[in-house]
Parts: sequence; C-alpha cells; structure tokens
Amino acid sequence: MNNQEIAKKVIDALGGRENVNSVAHCATRLRVMVKDEGKINKEVIENLEKVQGAFFNSGQYQIIFGTGTVNKMYDEVVALGLPTSSKDDMKAEAAKQGNWFQRAIRTFGDVFVPIIPVIVATGLFMGVRGLFIALEMPLPGDFATYTQILTDTAFIILPGLVVWSTFRVFGGNPAVGIVLGMMLVSGSLPNAWAVASGGEVTAMNFFGFIPVVGLQGSVLPAFIIGVVGAKFEKAVRKVVPDVIDLLVTPFVTLLVMSILGLFVIGPVFHVVENYILIATKAILSMPFGLGGFLIGGVHQLIVVSGVHHIFNLLEVQLLAADHANPFNAIITAAMTAQGAATVAVGVKTKNPKLKTLAFPAALSAFLGITEPAIFGVNLRFRKPFFLSLIAGAIGGGLASILGLAGNGSGITIIPGTMLYVGNGQLAQYLLMVAVSFALGFALTYMFGYEDEKEVATEAATERLVQEETTGNIPAALQNETLVTPIVGDVVALADVNDPVFSSGAMGQGIAVKPSQGVVYAPADAEVSIAFPTGHAFGLKTRNGAEVLIHVGIDTVSMNGEGFEAKVAQGDKVKAGDVLGTFDSNKIAAAGLDDTTMVIVTNTADYASVAPVATGSVAKGDAVIEVKI
Repeated sequence: MNNQEIAKKVIDALGGRENVNSVAHCATRLRVMVKDEGKINKEVIENLEKVQGAFFNSGQYQIIFGTGTVNKMYDEVVALGLPTSSKDDMKAEAAKQGNWFQRAIRTFGDVFVPIIPVIVATGLFMGVRGLFIALEMPLPGDFATYTQILTDTAFIILPGLVVWSTFRVFGGNPAVGIVLGMMLVSGSLPNAWAVASGGEVTAMNFFGFIPVVGLQGSVLPAFIIGVVGAKFEKAVRKVVPDVIDLLVTPFVTLLVMSILGLFVIGPVFHVVENYILIATKAILSMPFGLGGFLIGGVHQLIVVSGVHHIFNLLEVQLLAADHANPFNAIITAAMTAQGAATVAVGVKTKNPKLKTLAFPAALSAFLGITEPAIFGVNLRFRKPFFLSLIAGAIGGGLASILGLAGNGSGITIIPGTMLYVGNGQLAQYLLMVAVSFALGFALTYMFGYEDEKEVATEAATERLVQEETTGNIPAALQNETLVTPIVGDVVALADVNDPVFSSGAMGQGIAVKPSQGVVYAPADAEVSIAFPTGHAFGLKTRNGAEVLIHVGIDTVSMNGEGFEAKVAQGDKVKAGDVLGTFDSNKIAAAGLDDTTMVIVTNTADYASVAPVATGSVAKGDAVIEVKI
C-alpha cells in the first residue's frame, strides 16, 4: 500500500473524520485527539503496513510510524481532511485528561524534562573526568579547575534552572524566573554545602531566629517557589496598568518572591525535601536488594501509566545531594529487560512485518526509549511485557546488591555506560545489563511468545514455493467457491468474540458454530500450514485462494488436547478430505469457545470475498465466493 492508502485506512479505523478532533505529530508518532476512544479499531491500526505500534495515553491516540515516515503520513491524513492543531494545543488539551495525580506528575515531567540534557552532559563530564583519575593521568592545575567547572556548574545553579522551567510551565515570565532562581544561590549568601560541612561558614541570621543560606542543590523548594512565583506574577500583572507593567510587575515579583523564597518557602520545603530524600534512600538501601527489585519490577508499568516523570524529581534530588544516582542503574535493568523481550519476539516470529518492527523497537529501547518496544510489541502480546517486568525486577535487585549508582541521569543502557566509566563500576554495570538482557530474552523466548497469534499473517505471507511444472497452482488467481470445512451453524464474522478476526484485519470470511468435530478441506488445495496442536490449518487452493481455518478461540492454549491433525504441511488434499478432528466437549471444559473461523487471508487480492451461506451448513455446502 502507498501512504495515501494507509492514511485512508487509518482514518477509517479511527472511526472516521467525524471522530477526530485534531491531529498533530512529533518525531515518531501521529498524535490524534479523538471524541470517542471506543470507536477506534485498534486491531486494524496495529496491523497496518508501516505502523510500528499504537497506544492511548494522556488523552491522545498515538500511532508510531517512526522518524521520517510520520511526517509523510501526517501530510496524507491532513490532505484527506483531518483537522490539525499544534503540539502545544494538544498538550494543553491532554493536560486536562486523567486524575489529579496523573496531571500533577505530568507537570513534574514538564518542568524537569527540559533540565535533563544539562544533567546528562554533566554526568558525561564526570565520567570523562573520572576516567582520567582512574587511569592515574594527572590534570594540570588550571585544566583541573576547568573540569570542575564542567562538572559542578549545573548543580550549583540547579535551583535557578528549576525556577526558570517552573515559571515557563505555569505561565510566568521565564526571564523573571531565572533571575529569581539565581538569587536563591547568589554568591552573597552563605553556601549551603559549606554551612552543612560544619566549617567556618555559618548561616545568616535575620531577626534573631531565621537562619538563611543559599539553596544550592535544592530541588523541591525551587519548584514550589517557581509555582508560587509564576502565579503571583500573573496576579500582579492583572492589576497593574499596562503603561507601567514593564517596571512594576518584575520589581514586585522579585521583591516579594525573594523574601518568601529565602525566609519562608526555602527553609520549610528544604526540611520536606530532606524527609523525601531520607525515605527514598531508605527504599533504595533495603536489604538483599529488595528496593531495586521492587523499583525494577514496576518501573516499566509506571511508564505505561504515564506518571514515570516522578523519577526525574527523585533522581535530580539524589544527584544534587550526593552526585550519585542509584535509580539510573535500576531503571536501566528494567529497560534492558524490556528491550530483550522485544528481541526474543523478533527472533522467534516468522512474521516478516513483526520482525521489521521488533528489532528497531529493541534498538530504540537499548538507546533509552522503550515506548516503541512496549506499545509496538510487548504489551501487544502481553506475556513478553509481564515477563520482562520479572526480569527487570531481578536485574534491579542485582543493581542494588552491587551498589550501582550513576553520576548522572537521563541516559541508560548503551549511552548510560558513560555514567559508570569514571566511578569504578563499569564492570558491575555491564554484568547487570547482561543479566537483565539474558533473563528478559530467555523468559520471553521460552514462555512469552508463540506465533499462533500471528497465524493469519503467516498464512498470507509464508507462501510455499510452487513448481510451475506440477500444474497444481495456476499462475493467476481465478474465481472459485469454497465449501464449508465445518458442519454446523453459520455465524457472521463480525459477531466472533475475537477482534483479530471480527475486525476483518486478517481477511474476510465466515465463522461456523460446529455440530460435528471434523475439519474438511474447503477446496482442492495444498496444506501450507498445519499446526502440530491441530487447532489451525492454512491452505492454498488450486485457484490461488489462501484460506485459514482456525478451530475455536484461544484454543492454542490447550496444547493439542482434544485435537488431532490428519495432514501435514505440503500435503495435497481434495475438497471434502479430512484435515483433522476435535472434541468440542473438551474445548468447552477448558472454558473456551469452539466457534471456527474460515478466512480468506489474501482478501486484498480479490475484487470481492463474500459469504454465501446462512443458517445451518452440511458437508459440501458452499460458504464463500471469491471473485477477481
């Protein structure tokens, strides 16, 4: 399909133009605000060509197309009539979604995410500096001072960065915010770290009972000052006449907020911040690596919920206090396991589309972005996701036992290696990553994925190579009529309780509620797929139709109990020959539905694929007509 055809199918699966409020895109995803999530045919979208995954988050339905492709798909859907909006507009709309806790955490993310790049850079500088020290390569005095500027500046002015970003998020003037933030760490104030060290530097004393020091390394007080300051500035601006706004508003804001920040908010929330830090360290230092086990096990689940930005605040606090970040290694374990599970799916599947999706998604995870792996592959098949949580928990526990702590944040796995080069923990870090990868891969490969979920795609893509000399398969498709492979009562495909089939994503056809436990060949054909479990068969007829017969829903879980295949891959069969047998009583005893789907998986190759039977059907009755 070309991009325009894919765009049309995307719009249809979104519930049509009338179900779309607006569309925008980022570097990898088409972001759609819809009126009714229930009208989205998610199965169809996830199986479309070029779609690498899709998920609903923060009020948006996000369809992953990948870098470059998403720009082209955006142009196509807009050309077909979808209304547009800016990312900021969509962000504002999405901010209204979710409960108060989710909105609060998203706000934390909005404030701290823009600061992360400088924390990342600082961590890398620390790694390089530590490498020189580890190699016992002395640095000349002036050069050593320069490296200290590179590694210390971000943490010295951290409150200024936090206040600036908070003003930006809450609608204040960012320039006022950064000046206010820098006032909190002014060189004229006693340095908080120097005071805490117990040396000659002591706190200033106002009115005989208010100790005042700089807020170097403080995060929560700076955030609260930024929130209050931005709201106060907007309130002042509302009452100050426009003609003097430029003079009065910044003056009043800086005066009032510097007083509140240094004398009230700073001291109070510095105490609160210390308690949060103590609690965080207590969890991280739990015996036997239990803290890492717990965080590593739930981290990617928290990513799915969209409230993982809370870790940004905690990581920055740890770095500001100790220049060490234990969270980084634990989070790395969780992300490594997620990527490894995706690799296992890619290795095990025979579906070429899934392979081309899985491996790039895994690479993205190993570079620090797990959403494509989560939403494009692992969560889609469920078991890989939950097994990767187990692997991530064990890897996180190992990280805690080894005492791993990066000297930065924001980068993990492959790029995150630089955070451990200079602190003497590189070998332990690589061990933890290897264990997390091995567990995530092994658990998923052995227990987390089977290709039966992709059988319909396989039937369409894995075509047996035919020898033209046999004359069994014509060079071109021909019209034909398929007879029923199952005796029983016809059920409309749309009524089947399995969205993979009922959506028509796998092709058109019918379903039959069996009255007999025998599967017959619907036409003269060759068996292209015969599952050893006996629950599904793929055939290619003499006239070119590719037919999937799937007995029951989720019956692969019975592992062949109650099923018996009578044919093997490559066998030639005639219409009416027995392909296999099954026991409906055993299917019912397993709590499953024995409704059998008969799908023409290469429906797209025909002008029409139409059911021609209703009511009860007996052996030899026509059920589907295919026409070119």
